[in-house]
Amino acid sequence: MSAIVSVDALGAPPWKTIDPFLFCVYHDDAYPAADAQMRPRASLAGRAIGQDFSRKDGWSMYHGRQVPGFPSHPHRGFETVTIVRTGLIDHSDSLGAAARFGQGDVQWLTAGRGIVHAEMFPLLSEERANPLELFQIWLNLPARSKMAPPHFTMLWGPDIPRLEARDGALTTVDVIAGRLPGVVAPPAPPPDSWASQAEGDVAIWTLRMQPGARWSLPAAAGQGTRRMLYWFAGNQVTIDGRKFAQHAAIELSGSAEIAIANGDAASEFLLLQGRPIAEPVAQYGPFVMNTREEIMQTMADYQRTGFGGWPWDADDPVHGRDPRRFARHPDGREERPRETAPA
Repeated sequence: MSAIVSVDALGAPPWKTIDPFLFCVYHDDAYPAADAQMRPRASLAGRAIGQDFSRKDGWSMYHGRQVPGFPSHPHRGFETVTIVRTGLIDHSDSLGAAARFGQGDVQWLTAGRGIVHAEMFPLLSEERANPLELFQIWLNLPARSKMAPPHFTMLWGPDIPRLEARDGALTTVDVIAGRLPGVVAPPAPPPDSWASQAEGDVAIWTLRMQPGARWSLPAAAGQGTRRMLYWFAGNQVTIDGRKFAQHAAIELSGSAEIAIANGDAASEFLLLQGRPIAEPVAQYGPFVMNTREEIMQTMADYQRTGFGGWPWDADDPVHGRDPRRFARHPDGREERPRETAPA
C-alpha cells in the first residue's frame, strides 16, 4: 500500500495543516534597500497600508505602516514557532520581553493564558536589498496547558542540529524539534508545549536536497503519529515511488519509512509531524480554545486586562540599527547566539 495518505496543491499560504498543527505560513519577501528609518526605500503607493498582502514588486507590508510586519496583537491557547531563514524579526511583548532574531534562528512562543506581541521586520541595509524568508507555524496546546504561563524559548541557529547525508548528492536536514537517528537532540521546546510531552511525537524539520539526492524519511516513533511534508521549492521529486512536478502538501503515513528522490534542481521541504491532540478546537482569529464559551471568556479577559497591557511606546517597536541578534526575557536575563556573544 502507498504511504501517501493525501495530496493537496501548495497554493498561496496559509498551507493545509493537520492536528496538532493549526496554521502554517511561508513568507518570502524581496524587500528593497532601506531608508534611515529601516523602512523600504520605495513608494508605498497602491498598497493597502495596514492590510497589505499584495506581494507587489515581490513583497508586502502586511499590517505594518512604515516598517513591514505585524504590530501588537494578542494570542491565547496555542504556540507560535517562527523559523527565520533569511532576514531579521524584532519581537516585543506584553511581558516586557524583546528579541532580534533571524539568519537561521527559531523563536518558540507559548501564548498560553494570553500574550500580546509584535513581530516587525526591520530593514537594516541602505545599500542593498533586504530579503526576508520565514515560516510561522501554530502548534495547538492540549486543554490542560491552554492557560499555562506565557513563555518563549530561543533556538539559536548555531544550536540547531543538522544531519548531512550523501546518496547521489547531499541532503541536509535541520532538526528544530523531534529526534532523527544520527542527530543529537535539539534544544528543548517550552515546558508546556505538546512537543515537550513524549506522547506528542512532534517533529519540525527543514530539508534541502541537491539535484539527484536520495534520502529515506524514517518512520515516526509513535503509533498514530501524523505527518505532512510540504515540498515548496524544486522542479521534480519522487516520493514513495510517486512523481511530483507541482509543489504540494503531502500527508504521509507515520508508520512507514519513505524514500525521497530529488530531480535535477535543488528541492526544499518542511516536515510537520505530531501525534494528534484529538480535542475539540474552537478558534476565533488569534484565540484557540476548546469551546465557544472559552472563546467568549477569552475575549472578555482580553478586553478587561489586555493580557498584561502594552509597555512599549509604539505598537510596532523596532530595536535600533545594531544587527546583532539578542533576546531579553521578562526576568531581565539576556542571551545571544554563540557567534555574536560578547567576548
